[in-house]
Amino acid sequence: MTDAVPAGGAAPAADVLSTGGAVPTGGAGPAGGDLPAAGAAPARPVIPERPTQPPTVPAPSYPAPPSTTGTAPAFQPLFADAPGLNWSGQGDRWSEAWAAQPPAAPRPGHTSHPASTPHPAHTPGLPVGHPADAPDSAPRSNPAVDLPLTSHDVDLILASLAVVEPVADRATAHFYALLFLRHPEVRSLFPAAMDVQRDRLFRTLLAAARGAGDPAALRARLGALGRGHRRYGTLTGHYAPVGECLVQALAAFAGSRWDAGTEIAWRRAYRLISTTMIEAAEEAARTSPPWWQGEVVRHERRTRDVAVITVRPDQAYPFRAGQYCSLETPWWPRVWRHYSFASAPRPDGLLTFHVKAVQAGWVSNALVHRAAPGDVLRLGPAAGAMTVDHTAGADLLCLGGGTGIAPIRALVEEAAEHGVSGRSVEVFYGARRAAELYELDGLRELAGRNPWLTVRPVLSGTGPVEGALSGELPEVVGRFGSWAGREAVLSGPPAMVRRGVEALLRAGVPAGRIRHDLVGDLAAG
Repeated sequence: MTDAVPAGGAAPAADVLSTGGAVPTGGAGPAGGDLPAAGAAPARPVIPERPTQPPTVPAPSYPAPPSTTGTAPAFQPLFADAPGLNWSGQGDRWSEAWAAQPPAAPRPGHTSHPASTPHPAHTPGLPVGHPADAPDSAPRSNPAVDLPLTSHDVDLILASLAVVEPVADRATAHFYALLFLRHPEVRSLFPAAMDVQRDRLFRTLLAAARGAGDPAALRARLGALGRGHRRYGTLTGHYAPVGECLVQALAAFAGSRWDAGTEIAWRRAYRLISTTMIEAAEEAARTSPPWWQGEVVRHERRTRDVAVITVRPDQAYPFRAGQYCSLETPWWPRVWRHYSFASAPRPDGLLTFHVKAVQAGWVSNALVHRAAPGDVLRLGPAAGAMTVDHTAGADLLCLGGGTGIAPIRALVEEAAEHGVSGRSVEVFYGARRAAELYELDGLRELAGRNPWLTVRPVLSGTGPVEGALSGELPEVVGRFGSWAGREAVLSGPPAMVRRGVEALLRAGVPAGRIRHDLVGDLAAG
């Protein structure tokens, strides 16, 4: 059971419980229309008429009706017309397809596992379930498991992981096979295709084991995972069967490194992990829903593969500039991808995201090429540590590559509203080609109104851009000399973020002043 921690503009790496394209249906302009020229003001989107039937899953986006008056019809919310669009719980066909199956008769000589009893569906918005809400199973009773995790336990765990790592794909496949065979009711918590899901388990376990030396950081990370897992419909009672299947899968592939001591170490570690996640989830359930529904109210195509999407949540959505959230589309149920907020919190409550369609990206292609005003998405809670204290007064250095410029734009807006006098903000905005600097005009407009803001475009390829610097973004920033005394924020592709961190360290920025949310697949997919 896990999530992870992301890389600016794109975000975290490990969800243990939780990945196509579609024919474009048009974005900001008419179907089949040309994209706006670089630098041109985006055309006003055509808002479709309110549909008479709720959307289905899957379904094509609503076409924009021809306008007879020359003006777009008034926009009307759809939430009352689309209840439970991608609901996880009672009435969810995807869940019922797995959970409603009668238990299979035990084979001769085989005792069925007691944890195969279906559990009541969880109602989103209510506290995470209690043990009675899930299968009648619990880990093997062993008083030694209740003792605290020791450094020797961590050594045993890392040693066993070193043996499992070369065959991690087989071990994780074995784990999921055990879990779904013995507990078919949990299958509905996962996407139909498990290709992206499988490799996350091992990476998450390894990160947790290596982070045991910093209990405070580990607890913060596990707490975020526990809160994030609420969006999958995870209950307290799901953790015990997951732990049992995990221990058995590790035992099957750890070879000679597995003994009674190693098993106790793993059970202690999993007890710590699950307890921390459960406590965080139950605390969050007292004050916020497990997810929000958000209606697309504007869809602008900035380039052939990049769309700026504006969403209206169904209720107040708290977040900070620099954070990100996970999105689920109605076309790919149970498939979540992380996207950074591209604007600071607004009085009207609208949320903006920059999405780039990546090759074989299920969610990104659906959002860029298929989503349209009127479609309803599902949003997980805000997460991420790439926030800035604008009252501190330290000058800010921002590096944004590609759609990683989204959280940088949000931070600049937040600085304009809450920043202290005398603070300067330097933004380096990088891309391969001039057309990919789709947010440059907007940033320059902000710089024109705020003399403390400097925007420097950087091109690693070719293209006519006024004032553009040539080269790879991290190297260009490094050529400016010392950046000592600055607070730095990086957002973009993981490789760019890693090279950027190295360049900033060489340029005198202390490691404690460099912020990013680096994970491998924030917006990848």
